[in-house]
Parts: sequence; C-alpha cells; structure tokens
Amino acid sequence: MDATAIQNIFQSFNQTKIGVVGDIMLDTYWWGSVDRISPEAPVPIVSLQRKELRVGGAANVALNLRSLGAPTTLFAVIGKDAEGADLTQLLQKEGIDTKYIHESEQRITTNKVRVMGRNQQMMRLDHEHTQDILATEEDQLIANFKKYVAAEKPALIILEDYNKGVLTEKVIRTIIQLCNENGILTSVDPKQKNFLAYQHCTLFKPNLKEVKEGLKINIPSVHLTELNKVHEALHASLHNTISFITLSEHGVYYAKGDQQKLIPTHIRTISDVSGAGDTVIAVASLVYATTQDMNLAAELANIAGGMVCELVGTAPIHKASFEAEAIRLLA
Repeated sequence: MDATAIQNIFQSFNQTKIGVVGDIMLDTYWWGSVDRISPEAPVPIVSLQRKELRVGGAANVALNLRSLGAPTTLFAVIGKDAEGADLTQLLQKEGIDTKYIHESEQRITTNKVRVMGRNQQMMRLDHEHTQDILATEEDQLIANFKKYVAAEKPALIILEDYNKGVLTEKVIRTIIQLCNENGILTSVDPKQKNFLAYQHCTLFKPNLKEVKEGLKINIPSVHLTELNKVHEALHASLHNTISFITLSEHGVYYAKGDQQKLIPTHIRTISDVSGAGDTVIAVASLVYATTQDMNLAAELANIAGGMVCELVGTAPIHKASFEAEAIRLLA
C-alpha cells in the first residue's frame, strides 16, 4: 500500500459514522511528587500539585474515534451527579454526540481516581455501581438507539463492555439484532460476565486473558495454530464473522473466513498500557467499517495500540502522528 492510499483512508474517516454503546467513566488523575515515607505507615506521601480529568471506558473509545475524525455518538447510563456533569462536558468539548446518554437517579457515575507520583501510579480509588441498569433504563437506551439508527444510519456500532451494568443481555441481544436487520456492522470489546452473549456480531475483540477465561481453555503458546483453534471455538459459540485477539507483547491475531494472521508488535518504549485496548478497538472498527479490509484494520490497530502505550494515562491516538507512523511502517 502506498502513502497516498493510506492518506485517502485517513481522510475517509471523517465520513464514517460510528455509535458506541457501553460503560463510560471519568478518569481523575491527582498528580504530585514523592519525597518521603509517611511516619504513620510504610507508604509514600504524595504532595498533590494538580488535578486532571479525562474520559475512560467506552467514552475513551469514543474519544479515539473522534480524534480520528469519525462522527461519534455515545449510548450510556451515568449518574445525575457532579462526576456525570464533568464527564458529559468533557465529551461535548471534543465534539462527541452525548444526547442519548441517560442520567439515572439510581446510579452514580463511575470515577476512577489515580494518584500519580513520579509519573507512576501510586494508588487507584474506584467509585462505582456495577449492578445491571434497571429494566426501564434498558428500554430507554434501546428506544434511543432505534431513533439514532433510523436518523443517522451509522456504518458500525461498537459494544464496549466494562462489566459496569449497561450492556445487559437484553441490550446486547436487541442491539446486535437491530444492526443485523439494518446492515450495520457490530464490533465487540467483551468482558467475562457476558462473554458468550454477543451472538452473531461482526467483529469480536477479546484479549488473550479474556479468551482463556471466557472459553475456559488453556492456550499453551501464542502461535498461529493455537490461535486458529481459539477462533474456531469462538465462532462455534458466537457465530461471529471475525475474531480479533490482542496479545500484549506478542501483537494481534485475526481470523476472517479462510484468512488468518498473527501480526507481531512494533518495538516501543512502554510507559502505560491504560486505555490501549480502547484505542485498538476504535481503530480496528473504524478502519474495517471504512475499508472492509481486516488485514489493514489489524495492522493499523496494532500500530495505534503501541503508540498510546508510550503515553502516561488514558489518552486518545493523535491522527497526524498516527497517519505518519502508518505511512512509515506500511507504505
């Protein structure tokens, strides 16, 4: 593939509408310096200097899509609280459509507070509810989704599961069925609880640990032969079109029909893996929706995942830098 072809693909992202359904959260960073150990307990004392708010979970997937230029709409349930207001404001500032986000009186907005010292995470505090959303909230989310599909006719829907209760079996089943009836591609980033609920999705993207736990199988080595067996097991259970498995330092693997490939990582200086999976699912889904080329989608997602690991904390991929790196490595 030449540089011009890659540039054209990156330009076409601006016309590819994507919807994201799932668990959104606020990532709060307290940055400080560490100079001494507490006399009260053997723990470091962090002298706090600044506070930073970022979006996390499915919201970070949406942010990555928007950073690449794709018109992006979010479907989620948050609390009617200060954290929810902060999260919505951050999303709107980035141009993400938030009008279908439901504010619940029964829930709190998930907030993960990370205490950072010397560019390292010292502690994380999680404030969240993880029970399933109420039946009335399921119905509201589905009604909003139907309205969106009829009005916008998106190219692809990403179901981003963080086990926080938004993606119930009913929501999963209904959304995938609606998408299949309307010729809309679906892409799934699963967690263990509903691992086998995503029947008849287009693209299924677990990581290696999630595959082992979800299928309850042992994968003795990361080789093409073993991974092909995993794809066969996934397809037998889910009837998915594509299996796309992230393998940490080993790269990524995909299988679609009789096409299978293990793509190794590009050597990087790793600072933080937070949010890398969000970037990978966003890039793979967007590229596949735009080109229908899974090999290219996997190659570009592999590059993007490595690039965001060079950053500290959850952060979206930068389009211009990503395009330049894609040209350098693939053209």
